Amino acid sequence: MKNDKEIKKVALYARVSTRDQSPETQKVALLAKAKGEGWKYQYFEEKQSTRKTRPIKYNLYQRLLKKEFDAVCVWKIDRWARSSQELSREITTLFNRGVNFISLTDNIDLTSASGVLQFNIISAFAQFERDIISERTKESFYTDKTGTTRSIKTGKSVGKRGPDKEKRSRIGYLERWNKKREDVKKQILNQDGCEQKE
Repeated sequence: MKNDKEIKKVALYARVSTRDQSPETQKVALLAKAKGEGWKYQYFEEKQSTRKTRPIKYNLYQRLLKKEFDAVCVWKIDRWARSSQELSREITTLFNRGVNFISLTDNIDLTSASGVLQFNIISAFAQFERDIISERTKESFYTDKTGTTRSIKTGKSVGKRGPDKEKRSRIGYLERWNKKREDVKKQILNQDGCEQKE
């Protein structure tokens, strides 16, 4: 099922992983597409990113969820998502909210039947990937006679921590705090040659 909503305002998103790389190729292609289609557009550029830190994309995604744009256009799908699972999840969410997704080099345009087909194939592979991971995870554990889940490799129990979780967290915090104090005291000794009383 394709999204037949007319595209008027589009978010153009380009991303490179490091500041040494140039997004110019992406930018030129995206602007040419927007101007050729007669879209109103806003250009977003992520110049440095990691798997967990893509602030420009995160903020743009929140705006897309609020339907501030009719579509998002990227040069290639790996510029938007780093995994097929991430791509499938986010684009499906946007599509269900009436926001189109367009990838220039991957021939994905959810306003067309062929684009939807291409995306469905990617989504199917994403689901396959999730299933494989799930199977491998299940194969790594077993349940003993007491009902406890244990690792096949180590025999250790796995799962949720017990009721002493908060206590352990507090002890860990105090240990880190004491270590920090000791480090500061050592620095003072190294600098002044004498220990200060507290």
